[in-house]
Amino acid sequence: MRIFTASIATETNTFSPIPTAMENYLTCVAFRPGEHPADQPTLCSAPLFVARRRATQEGFTLVEGSCFFAQPAGPTTRVAYETMRDEILGQLQAALPLDGVLLGMHGAMVAGGYDDCEGDVLERVRALVGPKCVIGVELDPHNHMTLKRVGLADIIICFKEYPHVDIVPRAEELVTLVLKTIRGEIRPVASLYDCGMIAFYPTTSEPNTSFVARQKSFEGHDGVLSVSFVHGFPHADVPEMGSRMLVYTDNAKAQGDALAIRLGEEIVALRGRTAPPNLDFVDALDQALATDTATGPAIIAEPADNAGGGSASDNTMSLRELVARGVENAAVAPLWDPMAVGFCHAVGAGARLRLRIGGKTSELSGDPFDADCEVLAVAKDCHQSFGEAKGPVGDLAAVRIGGVTVVMNTNRAQALGRELFTALGLDPASYRLLVLKSAQHFMAAYGPLASRVFYSETQGPSTQRYEKHSYDRIARPKWPIDAEAPGALIL
Repeated sequence: MRIFTASIATETNTFSPIPTAMENYLTCVAFRPGEHPADQPTLCSAPLFVARRRATQEGFTLVEGSCFFAQPAGPTTRVAYETMRDEILGQLQAALPLDGVLLGMHGAMVAGGYDDCEGDVLERVRALVGPKCVIGVELDPHNHMTLKRVGLADIIICFKEYPHVDIVPRAEELVTLVLKTIRGEIRPVASLYDCGMIAFYPTTSEPNTSFVARQKSFEGHDGVLSVSFVHGFPHADVPEMGSRMLVYTDNAKAQGDALAIRLGEEIVALRGRTAPPNLDFVDALDQALATDTATGPAIIAEPADNAGGGSASDNTMSLRELVARGVENAAVAPLWDPMAVGFCHAVGAGARLRLRIGGKTSELSGDPFDADCEVLAVAKDCHQSFGEAKGPVGDLAAVRIGGVTVVMNTNRAQALGRELFTALGLDPASYRLLVLKSAQHFMAAYGPLASRVFYSETQGPSTQRYEKHSYDRIARPKWPIDAEAPGALIL
């Protein structure tokens, strides 16, 4: 048995002012064959990570291709996308004949001339490997589950948890089902339901926690192979953006259709109840400052300026408000400002200097914040953890402005692991208030520290108030933009 695996991925915010070029992949994740670390998967390369181990255990031949990932931002340039795609396709062609292909992709990648990069890759892969080769794909749930990609792949599995702490378990499931399909033990058949909506579904809170358990309860019983709830990625103006329910059965299409409709209609019935309150930042701050923090810091999430959703993470609104109010023992992290970080490294810890912080990328970044700062600490070539994965954050610097600590980085990234603080010798649990530039992934590492968590609205292209987006191309009607938007089985 011969199986090929590779990865090409990013999450594209079509409203982001930040272009994504080849350099963004090369400085984030760009592993050529044989270079992928043996002990840690990246966000979208878990199929390779798992298949490498399973090949040794089960005796099949694994051919490794390249793995590429860039931090979410605006569309990838056409030349960058086609260069990476064609590199992987060349490796695939050289590996023929194949029994299976395992692809790690995000599912919300857009490039110049391509609304559905994943569908384009799958179309070209299928043309090379033929109809009998089994193609399996792992995707982030914040994807656009297009009819094209479902029609081309044999099985697609999405992470179930948000934050995405189940990347490796879902890859294990994918590899298992692909191997069973190759061996003729199962015949996966897809059913797809469009919920006609977009929403925020953090699985650390109800009703989403219970819905994940409900998804899992159907798998492995009565011919149900896999259930994936596609949250959708609302920060992209592409035709098939939105929440969808994907069910695979073992050659039982009618049964799969019924389950996809049933679970999809349950999501439709939860409209308006899946997301915690999205407060104006000043209201979130009022409530956070009134919180008893004896058991840990209050946390305010800042999704609109979340690098993980394609934003710059250099908006200064929250920092400005904290300093203006004279808040003590608070921290903002991470704020992307390579120039300010460079200045801090030049003068070193303990020095004082006047810095112009943030506000550099676009009008959505707000105005720069000018302040006299004390450099608390600096650190070079840092990483933060996210489950079993690690991601680069570049050089770090922490400065203090009054009672507020600002953690700045050179590699744009959202708040994921506590290393943003600990690499600088700081303890995130020691603060009264943490303002984290992240939508939900911070919860894996910081949630256990928190006395309370608040979700706030500041400024940025990852806003959770979707009516602020100027959609022109998405399929309508779509709730909550449209009051009446029925769901429907589409495959």
